[in-house]
Amino acid sequence: MIRILSGLLVLFSLTYSSTLKAYTDSFADLVENLSPAVVSIASTTIVTNNNSQNQLPQFPEGSPFDEFFKDYFDNERRNSPSQRPMTGLGSGFIIDKEGIIVTNNHVIEGADEITVIMSDQTEFTAELLGRDPKADLAVLKIEPGQTELTAVQWGDSDLMRVGDWSIAIGNPLGLGGTVTAGIISAISRDLRGSSPYVKFLQTDASINRGNSGGPLFNVEGKVIGINTAIISQTGGSIGLGFAIPSNSAKKIVQQLKDFGRTKRGWLGVQIQPVSKDFAESLGLENEKGAFVSNVNPKGPSKKAGIEDGDVILKFNDIEIVKMTDLPRVVAEADVGSIAKVEIWRKNKKIMIEVELGELPEQTYVNKKPQKKEKQTKEQLIKSLGITIKDSTDSVGVIVTKIDADKINIQEGDAILEVNREPVESLNSFIALVEKYKKTGRSSLLLKIKRDEETSWVTIKFISN
Repeated sequence: MIRILSGLLVLFSLTYSSTLKAYTDSFADLVENLSPAVVSIASTTIVTNNNSQNQLPQFPEGSPFDEFFKDYFDNERRNSPSQRPMTGLGSGFIIDKEGIIVTNNHVIEGADEITVIMSDQTEFTAELLGRDPKADLAVLKIEPGQTELTAVQWGDSDLMRVGDWSIAIGNPLGLGGTVTAGIISAISRDLRGSSPYVKFLQTDASINRGNSGGPLFNVEGKVIGINTAIISQTGGSIGLGFAIPSNSAKKIVQQLKDFGRTKRGWLGVQIQPVSKDFAESLGLENEKGAFVSNVNPKGPSKKAGIEDGDVILKFNDIEIVKMTDLPRVVAEADVGSIAKVEIWRKNKKIMIEVELGELPEQTYVNKKPQKKEKQTKEQLIKSLGITIKDSTDSVGVIVTKIDADKINIQEGDAILEVNREPVESLNSFIALVEKYKKTGRSSLLLKIKRDEETSWVTIKFISN
């Protein structure tokens, strides 16, 4: 028995070693099969020449240089067309032999004509089926005719681990089919200024301009990402490339193909991070979750009973570790589905079911001029370093003076709640402050109204 087990162990080791050796020695067989599915994309935009006098170098009137340049630019304008084509280059990949191609939105955005160039240099004019600027994805369609296309399959990006092999194929700097390889350097990476609906895979496979929209493969030859961005001070690859994970892209791509647009789930809340002060004021053990600063009065959350000041801890059993986790998981949920949302409210967990709406593309807020406040009696709150007075509205108090340093509120702010309890008057506010000061807490959570918009801030007690 021992000999049999030893033999199996040796056989496993040899098989594993030979497989790993095959991966590390060469990706040639894999690349040979995949390359025909990777395309170059040329997007042509017609731009109008701006030949205004403002383009002339400025010289004193009557100067010989003034006459020389005026004659030169007049001649250029006469010989230059009023419009000229501008071409951009990127990458893409075929996901359906019927001619469905995936690329980045920024590769084709604003294009008047899109040309798809195959690995054998065959060219097709492409139709734009749909695009999603928020996720930077676009879906194209070509008519292959008698040409037999090669399509690739989606992989499962959630299975990727840091250190796994990754292979990028694309059209960097207009060179055509180029293959680079590296490892997955990080997963679920947030990029400043990028979409809140995507967390990126990071790879050190060389990615340059023109790789955008191209596929990132695993060693099984399946697409686990769409190469989208690099971080570089030089404009060239320094090993910091980022790809949209396949599991984030698949649903969006299908919707763009079917509807020409994306349908995202919508809760109808504005959120803030749970800071250390927020957590302490609310009685939370840690800083996880998304703090609800505002609930859209016409949104799904309002109807379901979610309130300002709630902290969303889980969405459909997915833990919300950071505030930025929530928009992505909500957007990926189906419109009209029932979501289970776990919230923290007044020192206990509550489960609320919400029927998700569809995320509106734009939300407009009409600000109204703030009403002038009537003169009322003011009161200094020494423990907070602020002076307040009763509001002319039915609830809340108005901050009239700030005496403390590094404070999160401003003169003119209306304080509506203290630690989720409503402020009904100046005396009510004073009573709430004294109540929470006796508990030993170092700060208070205040709901404030500023310029007709509400938000939440913390304010620290001033030590005596």
